[in-house]
Amino acid sequence: MSEVTQRIGFIGLGNMGTPMVRRLLAAGHDVVIWNRSAERLAPLVAEGATAAGSPLAVAQAADLVGLCLTDHRAVEAVVAGPQGLAAIGAAGAGKVFVDFSTIGPEVTVRLAGALREATGAGWVDAPVSGGVPGAETGTLIVFAGGDPADIARAQPLFACVASRVTAMGPSGAGQTTKICNQMIVAVNVLTIAETFAFARRAGVAVENLTAALAGGFADSKPLQIFGPRMASRRFTPRQSGIELMGKDLGLSQALAGKLGAATPVAALCAALYQTIRQRADIDYSADVSELVRVYEADPPKT
Repeated sequence: MSEVTQRIGFIGLGNMGTPMVRRLLAAGHDVVIWNRSAERLAPLVAEGATAAGSPLAVAQAADLVGLCLTDHRAVEAVVAGPQGLAAIGAAGAGKVFVDFSTIGPEVTVRLAGALREATGAGWVDAPVSGGVPGAETGTLIVFAGGDPADIARAQPLFACVASRVTAMGPSGAGQTTKICNQMIVAVNVLTIAETFAFARRAGVAVENLTAALAGGFADSKPLQIFGPRMASRRFTPRQSGIELMGKDLGLSQALAGKLGAATPVAALCAALYQTIRQRADIDYSADVSELVRVYEADPPKT
C-alpha cells in the first residue's frame, strides 16, 4: 500500500483500464470511476471504487484523473462532450489529467491547449507499452509528454501502474514516442506470425521455436508472449488486438506524411493490416496471435 494515498479518478474501463484501477485500489487510493458502458463499473465498485455519473463528476471529485480510451474520438467526447471534463471550467485549475490512450500527437496538443485555456488544468499524454500483462502487474512503460510540473504531480498515479516513466518533451511528445514504439511492435508481430506459419509448413517443431530463438537477436517480448500462442493456436484471452496495431500504424503513416518522413516498411505493413481488415475469415478485433491464421491460409495481397 502506498504511504500517501489520495482520491484519484479514472475514465475508461477496458482491457487496460480495469487492471490499472485495480492497481490503484490495491495501493489504498480512493478511486472514482466512469465508463461509457455502465456494466463495467459494477465489478470495480464491488472491489471498493466509487462510480461517478459522468466525466465531469470524476473531475469534480478528484484532482488527478487518468484516462484510458479506445481512440481520439472517445478522448474528445470525454473532454468536450456533454458533462465532459472541460465543463468543470475554472474549478479545474490545478487538476491534472493523464491520458494513457494512444491517439495522434496533433489531437493531443489541441486538446491539452483547449483544456488548459478553458479550465487551467494540466494534461499529460502518457501512452503505454506492456499490454494487459503490464497493466495487471503495474509494470507498464510510460512515454510522457507535457509540462514537467504536471508529470511530477501525476506520480501517485504512475507509481501504481508503471515501472518506468520517461519524459519525452512537451505535449504530444509522448504520443509521438508511442507511435515509434508501435511501428516496431506492429511490424514485429506480423513478421512473427508469418515466421511461425512458415516454420509449421516447413516441418519445424513450431512449439519449440520460441524457446529456440530466446536470447538471440530475433528475441523480443512480442515473440515470447505471442509466439507460444501462435504455435498452439491459442488465441484467447485477448492481450493486444489486431485492430489496435492497424490503428497505430495508421497514426504513424499520417504523421509520416506530415513530416515528409520515409517509412516504407511501416507503410507496407499498414497496407497489410488494412487488407487483413477486409477478410471475412479473420476477426479484426481478435488477439494479435490470430495473425498466424492469415499466413496459414492465403497470404494477403497489397
